[in-house]
Amino acid sequence: MGRFVGGAVRALVAGGAALLLVAAWLAAASGALLVSAPPASAVPPTQIVVEDTAGALYRAQLDPALAKISFYEPTKVVVFTRAGAAADNLNEEVLRYARANHPEWISADGQKWADGLFIFALDTTGRHVGTYFGEDRKVGLDEQKAIQDDTKDLFRAAQWTDGTIAGVKSAASRIGRPWYLSPAFLIGGGIAGVVVLGGAGAWAGVRAWRRRKFAEALASGDRSYSSVTLALDETELNASTIPADSSYGGLVLERWEGFRAKHREATRLRDRLTPMTARERSRSASVKEARKYEELAQTLDGLDDAIADTNSILNRGSSWRSAWQRQTEDLTGQLDGVDTMLAAKTTAGTPESAAALQSGVALARAEIERLGAGLEDGTLTPEAALDGLKAQREQIGALLGAHAEAVIDQHARTQKESDLMHAKLAASTKSWRSTHRTQGSILDVAYPQLPVISIWSFNTGIAAGYSAVDSARSSSSSTGYGSSGGSFSGSGSSSSF
Repeated sequence: MGRFVGGAVRALVAGGAALLLVAAWLAAASGALLVSAPPASAVPPTQIVVEDTAGALYRAQLDPALAKISFYEPTKVVVFTRAGAAADNLNEEVLRYARANHPEWISADGQKWADGLFIFALDTTGRHVGTYFGEDRKVGLDEQKAIQDDTKDLFRAAQWTDGTIAGVKSAASRIGRPWYLSPAFLIGGGIAGVVVLGGAGAWAGVRAWRRRKFAEALASGDRSYSSVTLALDETELNASTIPADSSYGGLVLERWEGFRAKHREATRLRDRLTPMTARERSRSASVKEARKYEELAQTLDGLDDAIADTNSILNRGSSWRSAWQRQTEDLTGQLDGVDTMLAAKTTAGTPESAAALQSGVALARAEIERLGAGLEDGTLTPEAALDGLKAQREQIGALLGAHAEAVIDQHARTQKESDLMHAKLAASTKSWRSTHRTQGSILDVAYPQLPVISIWSFNTGIAAGYSAVDSARSSSSSTGYGSSGGSFSGSGSSSSF
């Protein structure tokens, strides 16, 4: 055994030394090529033309800054700004402007941009940025995207002059750049060594992360499972006294029928997961199974709470008041968060949608008070009170949905962006709904498709939608010149910010 371990250690050491030698050789080879490569020149722009039709640039800052930028090749720099619309094709608009006002920007045959030219274009209101190149100055689409991306944080903050300077600097670092100064070449050797050495470490990190997620899901599931198991006899007694002829009693009892079978399934999962070794817990399938156990145990935990409160409210037991409070407190807590949500810029919506939601919140508060009073003095049956609470969930859900539409319509420019924001909001709602089951809501047990009222999931979903749309805008590029471009095929592209 000792000889085996010693041999394994020596093999690892030898393998590590070999990898280090490979990395060192790559670095040395890169250095040797750099020593033998010709020096790169640095020249200022041959001419600077600024066509600020948007009136957005501060020339006292812009002009001297552009004059100091060095290019690898003599390059004429054109800066063109406009105040257009989000639906405009910036490529087409730049070409249209050049044809009408600066034909010298276009090649003699009218098909390309003129040699030696770089055009940086900005649409301040349409929120587009574009980069265009003469055939002898063009760079790849990835490089064009990188130039545009280098400006977007500044442009999103309406720092038009600083963003323009950053864009021209970024272009100057790429146009005509010698191959031996490309980032891919300079760091390629180092990356090769890091990838070889880091691969094993990355895999070990993934396995450690899976073990941690397995342990978290198992511990969370165990807490719910223990609660359910300890109260199993009490839950069965509560279920046996729920009136089956009650509209809510009958619906809750339907869920009780499968309770014991699901509890047995949770027990089997727990017995399988608990003795797993560290290696077994590192598998993705095991993590998935642990999460299934957690979700099942939490669902049972929520169901036994709902059974207890259903029994108490329908039979007006001694604890019916606290049971009713538990059924209403989640909705009232969500109503408390509406004003803060409406005060945030990204979730303010329109004045109309905000006013409707605020009015609905006030009416819901009053109605919940009325329902509780009706239960107290006996003028309302438990079923009628629960029906009234259900109606408020539905009404607030409809108002919150209309407000979501207003928020999305304000930010999304296209149907695709609107669909993306809707998807993010739906995903956030689904995630919240799965955990909300543990709170023992009679309404959620009886009517699983009731609208979700969660200001937290609303804010989270809208934020995720904003992020997804903004990311898509930054990563998408347009290279065509529209219907008026004809056969023009000059190098260039634009994207949104």
